[in-house]
Amino acid sequence: MSTMKGVDDEFLGVGDKPGLDIWCIMGTNVVPIAKSLHGKFYTGNCYIILHTAEVKSGTRGHNVHYWIGDEAKEEDCLMASDKAVELDAALGSHAIQYRETQGEESDKFLSYFRPCIIPVQGSFSSHWRRSRDECDGTTMFRCEGEHVARLREVKFSRSSLDHKAAFIVDTPSKIFLFSGCNSCVQTRAMALDVIKHLRETQHCGRCDIGIIEDGKLAGDSDAGEFWNLFGGYAPIPRDVPDADNGEPMATSPKKLFWINKRNLVPMEAHFLEREMLKSDRSYILDCGAEIFLWIGMTTLVSERKTSATALEEYVHLQGRSSIGHTVIMTEGHEVADFKLHFQHWPKNGVQKLYEAGREKVAAIFKHQGYDVAEIPDDKPRQLISSNGCLKVWLVDRGCVTLLCTEEQEQLYNGDCYIIQYSYAEDGKDYQLFLAWFGQDSVQEDRVATVSLMSSMVDSLKGRAVVGQVLEGREPELFFLVFKSLIIFKGGRSTAYKNSILQKSDRTELYQKDGAALFRVQGLRPDCIQAIQVHLAASSLNSSHCYILQDGASFFTWLGSLSSPSDHVLLDRMMDKLCPLKQSLLVREGSETDRFWTTLGGRSEYSKEKRAKGWPTDPLLYTCTFQQCLFKAKEVFSFSQDDLATEETLILDCGEEIYVWVGVHSGVTSKEHALDFGKMFLQAGIARDGPRSITDTTVYAVAEGDEPSFFTSFFNWDSSKQAAAMLGNSFERKLAMLKGLSPKLESPDRSLRKSPSRRQGMSSEPTTPEQKQQQQPPAARRTFGSASAGRTARERLPPSSSAASATPSWSLKSRASSSPSTPATARRLFPSSSLHAPGTAAAHLPSPAAAIGSPARRR
Repeated sequence: MSTMKGVDDEFLGVGDKPGLDIWCIMGTNVVPIAKSLHGKFYTGNCYIILHTAEVKSGTRGHNVHYWIGDEAKEEDCLMASDKAVELDAALGSHAIQYRETQGEESDKFLSYFRPCIIPVQGSFSSHWRRSRDECDGTTMFRCEGEHVARLREVKFSRSSLDHKAAFIVDTPSKIFLFSGCNSCVQTRAMALDVIKHLRETQHCGRCDIGIIEDGKLAGDSDAGEFWNLFGGYAPIPRDVPDADNGEPMATSPKKLFWINKRNLVPMEAHFLEREMLKSDRSYILDCGAEIFLWIGMTTLVSERKTSATALEEYVHLQGRSSIGHTVIMTEGHEVADFKLHFQHWPKNGVQKLYEAGREKVAAIFKHQGYDVAEIPDDKPRQLISSNGCLKVWLVDRGCVTLLCTEEQEQLYNGDCYIIQYSYAEDGKDYQLFLAWFGQDSVQEDRVATVSLMSSMVDSLKGRAVVGQVLEGREPELFFLVFKSLIIFKGGRSTAYKNSILQKSDRTELYQKDGAALFRVQGLRPDCIQAIQVHLAASSLNSSHCYILQDGASFFTWLGSLSSPSDHVLLDRMMDKLCPLKQSLLVREGSETDRFWTTLGGRSEYSKEKRAKGWPTDPLLYTCTFQQCLFKAKEVFSFSQDDLATEETLILDCGEEIYVWVGVHSGVTSKEHALDFGKMFLQAGIARDGPRSITDTTVYAVAEGDEPSFFTSFFNWDSSKQAAAMLGNSFERKLAMLKGLSPKLESPDRSLRKSPSRRQGMSSEPTTPEQKQQQQPPAARRTFGSASAGRTARERLPPSSSAASATPSWSLKSRASSSPSTPATARRLFPSSSLHAPGTAAAHLPSPAAAIGSPARRR
């Protein structure tokens, strides 16, 4: 095997397969750890951990962690940092390195070892194993965390218990779980996963389980047995508030140092700028809660080791060896959190020559008929059934009008529409609702569209998913629900017509006998679109085909880089756009003078091949909104089990985000869920800072109603969601752990109203007695559920009960001048730009009543 200068031979050739590789530091050597021992860390050692993941672009993504035990020697810590640099060099110097200390591990690190890691006292040796006697005693663990378990062995004593966490007591014959009254439901559920792991690994799957709730003793045999282990029951003292609740480190001033041969040279600046970082140097950025080491791309491996040593010395000198998180990265591969500390960071980093050129070269070869794997396949995914029923409503003056079959395939960019697509999948009926905003539509219509769609969804029974889509940013799913689609310039809504009266230039409005240019595109032969674009030669692109209308005459233009399949789509669209009309075929480079005259003359246009980009790797976030503050936290190495019924989570797929709402979360309607998505985009939690909702499609998905285009991002087990069990996450897992027959929810997907103060998030500690006095009776909320009509009627005043038997919205004629005002739904969030105050009254047609009775527009 060939060697690499300055790199340990153990690291050569690793990182090709997804999964984990772990090495233990033994003096100056690294010893590979067998797969069977992954997750078992000795407190007297340091470890190197490589996590390899396959990303959507077809390449491998690498994260390097070095873990430091509480009893590890200082020289082992320095050696671990050096070996992490060597491993990064062996992988091409594009991995992110993380420094992990025992008890303060990052969520990313812990997610590799679910359900938990349990540090073992002592030191590792390939010839030494723990004796069975060491495992026969009683051990006690303190468990915290929501999506990853932070497990810490504590002294087996009553004094170790408190009200804030969950505690696991593992005895030879039985495992006990003690749930502190101030611990949150997700922490208790995570503790059950740990208990399941202990029962399988330490007790061969045969062990009783006892559950003890803080403060409850009466008639509980498990509680009596548990307290007897401590010599009898005694009250647990009141919790002491955490000293770091105020998060003082988060407000610490930023400090930037240049590393000069292990010496740190402070760099004074009022604001941090990207230009301050030089490629031949390394820098330490101390942000209080986080410390970053940035390494220039032209530095040598030996220089990088020196920088890593300087970082270790700085951390120890500051007395923060076990506090905060430390991240090491190479120029061009910076994490988002690092870039946010700089005043101006370029949106697109410097791309490697291979990365920058491979897609263009591959696109040329693919166009010539070669099978190239360097660029994504243009074939669309089967996201949704193609045998559904489509209905389209035009929004105008706070009312909706159902379009006939012919007109529902013709949208105008000055209007807003509500699209309903009903389909069956796996024996279940689903409803997809999309609010489509034309680029030139007015705010008044956009606001009304969201409100009207939300009311339509709330009145339906069945599995409904809603989304907001802006013209020009449509996902594949949007086009798949249309067999064909033509988008014209102009509009038919009153608000749009009033807006254009103030404009002098109206030449872009589509006229049947006028001039217009359409770009033709499609996902497949039975899914094609024609988009009217600006009537100018600059709108052309060699990658596409176009239809040019000049009164009663038509030209079809074939770009030189378009494919034969594009030409088939063009012929089909001609039959749709202008049936029984003959067109003049024009190939790029052979245009007539009349062709250019219709476009207003010749001009430059794009002649580069446009290749489809790689899809973005999805990221999952748990989101909360408290005290007017939106917070989001990433869930690493996520799976279906991370969709906790008490939470609202966002699956970020780049150009699309999904807001998943648990049955027991505090979100009460689809409209509120869409607001969550808007705040997530504005907060700039992920990617490269804040994003506009106009550039991103937002979906709202309810627990139990997940469609296949959402579940495809998970290794989905439909049996887990076939019928959700009663209770919260803890109660559901407990039923499965004890082998009980799970009680199933009825089709009623009503939500339980969460207390005003979330469990585990109180401002001051409470005792069980105080907690019982604080708990209000649970209320019921709806989230587009099958029981929406029933629950809504329960909230209406008595005077409204007589009318509750009929839908609260009906097909409204556009000629009506006195619309009635519907009841206003309670909002969870302040009004936003999409939901401004003063929304127009909404009048909605019942989808069921509208079937077979379309109102054709005149």
